[in-house]
Amino acid sequence: MRFVYPAVFKYEDDSFWVSFPDLDGCFSYGETAEQALLNAQEALALYLEPDTDNPSFPIPSKITDIENVSAPGFVSLVATDVKVDMGKSVRKNLTIPAWLNNKAEAANINFSQTLQEALKQKLLLQ
Repeated sequence: MRFVYPAVFKYEDDSFWVSFPDLDGCFSYGETAEQALLNAQEALALYLEPDTDNPSFPIPSKITDIENVSAPGFVSLVATDVKVDMGKSVRKNLTIPAWLNNKAEAANINFSQTLQEALKQKLLLQ
């Protein structure tokens, strides 16, 4: 799964220090901005790596909601991919309007895939 979180980059003592406001205890640094970004991606992946069969991930803040970043510092989005073991599948019954079902079937929509994508988006972007 792809995750994107805002990060605060601060320049001090000839290094860039990185913190994630939404992830308590997730920090990184680098001697250059590029190195700090790469290290931040790795730190984010390690922090989010699930260690249970029922992983939960903090909801990322909007980048525009991050305030009080003093110069020389900036806020940037950091993205990483995390392998999430989806485990076994479960069967769900659901009810949708007939007209919606007919249109989806006519468009060859994969109901399971569409529901999974919608749930992932809903849970990660709230």
